[in-house]
Amino acid sequence: MAHEGYHEPYDLLSDETRNMHRALVSLQEELEAIDWYQQRADVCTDPELRAVLVHNKDEEIEHAAMTLEWIRRNNAKVADDLATYIASSGPITQVEAVAEGKAGGGAGDVAAGGGVEPRSASPSSGPSPSLGIGSLKPEKA
Repeated sequence: MAHEGYHEPYDLLSDETRNMHRALVSLQEELEAIDWYQQRADVCTDPELRAVLVHNKDEEIEHAAMTLEWIRRNNAKVADDLATYIASSGPITQVEAVAEGKAGGGAGDVAAGGGVEPRSASPSSGPSPSLGIGSLKPEKA
């Protein structure tokens, strides 16, 4: 499969690109494992085995979240886009327009009461001393 290898000569790639590739492939594998465990749990007829499969799926979700956080910390574009979309409300496809102040005046105008609120916190572009899990939670009013 294409995601398992490099598309350019390995020795010409920077350490940063190699590490990002490792993270992206790992994230793909974690997401695939989540899907596999969920499917298996859905059709499992033994309650105890189903509980084990759900537990395993939840562990894979944790792994995916940790890997995604590493990617966020090491790629400013990913950090910016996650800051826009994660913990936003309203129609996902309209969050960007609201965040950039581009919402139009049409019937579906989210700026005119559609309830879309992009996440306003700006992520740091460099490494953070914490996993930042708290920053993904919605702020209390």
